Amino acid sequence: MTAARPGDGQDGAVVTGCPYGGAADAPPTAYAEYAEMDALLALQHPRTAAATEPGFIIMSQVMELLFKLLHIEFTTARDRLADDDVDAALWALRRAARVQQVALSSWDFFSAMTPGEFAEFREVLGTASGFQSASYRRLEFLLGNKNPRMVLPHRDASSHEAVSRQLHEPSLYDSALALLHRRGLPVADAVLARPYEAPYEPHDSVERAWREVYENSAANRPLFLLAEALTDVADSFARWRYTHLTVVQRVLGGKPGTGGTDGVSWLERISGHRFFPELWSVRSLL
Repeated sequence: MTAARPGDGQDGAVVTGCPYGGAADAPPTAYAEYAEMDALLALQHPRTAAATEPGFIIMSQVMELLFKLLHIEFTTARDRLADDDVDAALWALRRAARVQQVALSSWDFFSAMTPGEFAEFREVLGTASGFQSASYRRLEFLLGNKNPRMVLPHRDASSHEAVSRQLHEPSLYDSALALLHRRGLPVADAVLARPYEAPYEPHDSVERAWREVYENSAANRPLFLLAEALTDVADSFARWRYTHLTVVQRVLGGKPGTGGTDGVSWLERISGHRFFPELWSVRSLL
């Protein structure tokens, strides 16, 4: 009887489902081909000999991939709410919460760089800035922070159409408020009729609707769970922004940011923003 090889099942059958297992005679590039690893790992091109530049590039790319995954999950949640499938929306938000945790911890690498280490390659960034990230801007729009002016930095980029389209689509919060209205809660028609591309303004009727959800949480259990899940999203995003601020303060101090942004002063302004504002203000009424 032949002993099972590493990567085999207990009965000697080849295990093919694990990306790190498989038989010795299996095609060695199957995993790399599936995930296009060769293309992914060929995307890093440092422009200096600075020891920390490769890490800066890789972690910046990781952050962009996390933005893309969050966009997928939040879009799923938005669309499931539109279908009145709150359970499926909550499950997507559960997955997104894990991704947000990874995004937050990704700042740890950047905070490990000293000002001198960053200065060794900062000049080659030129006008490049995270402010120009189309994935981040689409994520902001998807969560409800709409501002038509924020499309302008992408007007000459290949991402312009996608960013503009996101501006004109309903946000996750739009979908949640429409759900509240369909469930008989007092969300004003004016809130629902707001153009999707217009900046969101808090409304008393939305605050009253969430208050009713919280004060009758047993009767409104799915909506109560949705309220808390959305608050978790906003909370994690606020932590991500604040950590971004502290990392920039640590590495750059008060100097202007890359790409000509205001650096710390700009990050201080946006760190106070909260998605889903009535879910925060209603807490003062409970």
